[in-house]
Amino acid sequence: MKFKIKKGDTVEVISGREKGIRGEVLRVLPKDERLVVRGVNVRKKHQRQVQSAGRTMNPGIIQFEAPVHLSNVMLVCPKCSKPVRVGLDRTTGKSRRVCKNCDAVIDS
Repeated sequence: MKFKIKKGDTVEVISGREKGIRGEVLRVLPKDERLVVRGVNVRKKHQRQVQSAGRTMNPGIIQFEAPVHLSNVMLVCPKCSKPVRVGLDRTTGKSRRVCKNCDAVIDS
C-alpha cells in the first residue's frame, strides 16, 4: 500500500487521547502502517547502563515517540491549514498529492 503521508509532513491526530495535537512526521513505517510523529505518543523507558561496540549508554529514564497507526492521523493542508483527505493528480507525467478540500497541490 502506498502512503499519502511522507516524512516531513504536518499531521493532526484525529482519535485517541492526544486528539487535536499537530506534529511533524519523523519516520514512516510502511510494513506496520505506522508513523512516528514529533510530540505525539511520548513514552518513557527505563534504560539500564549497557556497553556495546565500545560505547556506554547512560542509565536513566529515556523519553521517545512511539509509532502511531496511520488511520489515527490526517494530513494538514499547508494552504487551508485544516486536516484534509488527500487525492492524487496524475494529469501530468508525475503524480502529485492534492488537497480534497481546496484543490491545492501539497507536493512542491
